[in-house]
Amino acid sequence: MNQTKTFSGPHIRTANTTRNIMLHVAISLMPALLGSIYFFGIRSLYITGLSVTVCVLTEYIWQKLAKKTVTAGDFSAVVTGILLAFNMPVTAPLWVIVIADVFSILVVKQMFGGIGCNFANPALMGRLLTMVVWPGTVMQYVAPRTLTASGFDAVSSATVLGTVKNGGEAGYSYLQMFLGETPGALGETSKLLLLVGFAYMCFMGIVNAEAALTYIGTVVLLTFVFGPSGLFTGDILLNLFGGGLILGACYMLTDYAFASRRGRLLYAVTAGVITAAIRIFSFYPEGICFGILTANCLAGALSLLHKKHVYGVKKA
Repeated sequence: MNQTKTFSGPHIRTANTTRNIMLHVAISLMPALLGSIYFFGIRSLYITGLSVTVCVLTEYIWQKLAKKTVTAGDFSAVVTGILLAFNMPVTAPLWVIVIADVFSILVVKQMFGGIGCNFANPALMGRLLTMVVWPGTVMQYVAPRTLTASGFDAVSSATVLGTVKNGGEAGYSYLQMFLGETPGALGETSKLLLLVGFAYMCFMGIVNAEAALTYIGTVVLLTFVFGPSGLFTGDILLNLFGGGLILGACYMLTDYAFASRRGRLLYAVTAGVITAAIRIFSFYPEGICFGILTANCLAGALSLLHKKHVYGVKKA
């Protein structure tokens, strides 16, 4: 007897697969990776390669041991490895990278069911672990080689935002911040190359640009209004180009939790408000990690605030 299967509808169908989407994301990150090699040297490539290898092997070994379907070849672990490396300084010890990779894939991703089931961005959770446990090793940043050759110190104790937060001068022009000639994590400094990759993803139709722009706009607007010297005294370009805002918005603001446009925008605004509040009121100069991760954890509560219209039911 033939088995009859009943499925509810309607359905949203797409030709994109997880592997196809993640492959395009990995490709889009290549300009920033090449830029990190140019600015910080070949060790950027070693760190990124190690991070990707550990992430893929961790996912493969765990799924084999747990007798689950092996999805290590869908490039999601590759993307996590690249993004985790991009959030680290080029001076980070390799053993710290390995521990963060295993934690991100095994604890944050696989323990919650794998891709699509993890409650937060795995790469950012790995970064948060290192910030809490080994802050001294992952918050010391090297100045780019293009600057050290001109007489700059080899090691800087803070990013541009960190220096300004502590009352100092930025020390770098807006153009240098945009191109990537500033101390920072190896994948976040060149906003130009990150935007090139983001434009590629937009062209391929695999990313929602509206959510990223909403997040950026929220952070920039609030940090401008509530500036360090009073209302409307914030430095817009400094907050836009001086830290990891572009990397976080374009690659780590996971907006796939909401299918509706209104839900994505609510999610992006929430992450932006938290990020801006941390930048304005705390001693942390960035806030990207905490802002996005907090919004990840609040996704369920936000879904209660925005209830989607049921298809076929007339609105009140």
